[in-house]
Amino acid sequence: MTEVLFYHLEQRPLERVLPILLDKTLERGWRAVVQTGSEERSEALSNVLWTWRDEGFLPHGTARDGNPEHQPVWLTDNDESPNGATVRFYVDGAVLGDVSGLERAVYMFDGRDEQAVETARNQWKQITASDHDATYWQQDENGRWHKKA
Repeated sequence: MTEVLFYHLEQRPLERVLPILLDKTLERGWRAVVQTGSEERSEALSNVLWTWRDEGFLPHGTARDGNPEHQPVWLTDNDESPNGATVRFYVDGAVLGDVSGLERAVYMFDGRDEQAVETARNQWKQITASDHDATYWQQDENGRWHKKA
C-alpha cells in the first residue's frame, strides 16, 4: 500500500518546501520524481534545486540533462519514472496517477489558490476511496507542519 501525503502550502511557497522534502527523501535512500504542470516549471524548479542552500545543491536532473538512471531526483512534466523512483511528488497541478508500486506519493498544493484547493479536494476523495493510506498536512502561521487528517 502506498502512503499518500497531501501538503497544503500556506505560509511558505513550493520553492522553499520542496527542496527540504526532497533532501529528507534522499536521506532515507529513496529516489524521487517530481512531476510538474509543464516542462518550463520543471526547469524552473531545477534552477531552485541548484541554489536552494549555500553549502551545496540537491542532485537532480531533467530531460535537458539526460542520464535519468544516474539522477536521484528527476523533474518532469509527465508520468515517467526513468530513474527508478519510489517516491513521487505531484506539484503545480500535476494530477495524481497510478501510485501503486511507490513507497510514497506526495501531493503539494497552494492553499491560496482556490482552484488548486478544489483540485486537491477531488484528489483527496479519490485517494481516500482507494486502498492507499492518505494523510493531510497543513502549515501553521510559522510554517510548521501539522497532521490534520
